Parts: sequence; structure tokens; C-alpha cells
Amino acid sequence: AKVEQAHQAGRSYGGDYLAEVTAEALKTAECNACMKRIVAAPTAGSCGVLPAVLLPLARAGEADEEAICDALYVAAGFGQVIAARVTGHIRLAVPGRHNIYNALAMCAVCRFAGLTVEQCAAAAAMALGNLLGLVCDPVAGLVEVPCIKRNVVGAVNAVSCANMALAGVDYAIPCDEVIDAMGRVGSLLSPDLRETGQGGLAATPTGVRIAQTLAEQG
Repeated sequence: AKVEQAHQAGRSYGGDYLAEVTAEALKTAECNACMKRIVAAPTAGSCGVLPAVLLPLARAGEADEEAICDALYVAAGFGQVIAARVTGHIRLAVPGRHNIYNALAMCAVCRFAGLTVEQCAAAAAMALGNLLGLVCDPVAGLVEVPCIKRNVVGAVNAVSCANMALAGVDYAIPCDEVIDAMGRVGSLLSPDLRETGQGGLAATPTGVRIAQTLAEQG
């Protein structure tokens, strides 16, 4: 609501679509945090990225149900390739399973499902490469802080990568090599930075206080 209000008041940049992408990513991720019904694609912590990219297009009449289904199908295919090349399943706790990365790559492809295979791969490679090494550091072990805001970053990254692919911008590193690099980077990350809630922002003084407060309440 805050993002929508700010946009209506002229206090945001990027136009209507970007404002809708931002708001949708926040709303979907917050619904997940409130234990409402969501689709974990690929995980609950990154569930806002796909809806944020696709739903505004559907509402604006730029994509019908068939187009959305086609986009999701392409996204699922790229997601499966990513999973198969790394560990076989989508999780961050296992080395290389950067859950938000998979959402980014899928969304970059989904944004314009009519791209050629080469353009789709370039978009996925850019989306993965742009945030290579992003840690998973949920405060109190919950996918709320900082995960909700990272859904917005993921969605905007996906749109940007799709636009670059549409413009014919190539990526220097092939998609398969980017996926392999992601796996290697993941294996090098400390366990504290892989969904354990023990490092990164979760280990800050405020993060620790939040975790202690929640533990006392629960």
C-alpha cells in the first residue's frame, strides 16, 4: 500500500509497471510471511518475484492466461536445468542453492516468453550473474527480514535482464557456465550464510535482538 500511495502521489520513479512490480513483490512475500496461501516458486522466501513480474502484465491486458502459462512453463524448464546442474533440487541450504537466484533467472525468462532460446538463456545468465554470491541470512530464521525486500530486487533485476535481452545485449559468459559458477560460489559460502540464520544480517545486534524477542514470545 505504501508503494502504491507513493506512486500515486508522484513520489516514485520508473513508471506504472515498475511501481506495480515493486508493490506486487512486497505484497506476495508479506502474504507468505503472514502464513497466507502462496505458491513457493521456487521457494517461499522468493515467492514474490514471479508474481511481481507477471501479474501486472496480465492486469494490463498485455498477457492472457495462455501467455502466462507459457511463461511459467519456460521458467520451470530453466529452473529444472539450474537444479539439475547444481544439486538436483531448489534449496539454498545445500551449497549452490541460492533460492532467490533461481527466481531471478526464471522471471527474466518469463518476462517475455516469446524470446528466442538464445535470448532466454542470455536473460537467465544475466539475472544469475548480477547477484552471484548473494547470501541467505534470514533474521530469526524466518523468510521476512531481509527476504521480502530482496523479492523486489529480484523482480527488478529480472525485468532489467529481460529488457537487455530484448535489446540484443549479449552476456559474455554462457548460461551453463554461469550456473556452474553459482554452484561453486555456493559451495564456498560459510554455513552461517546459507539459510541458517547465524550470519550476515541475522548476526547483527538488531537481528539478534529480534530473534531473542520472537523466541521469548513463542
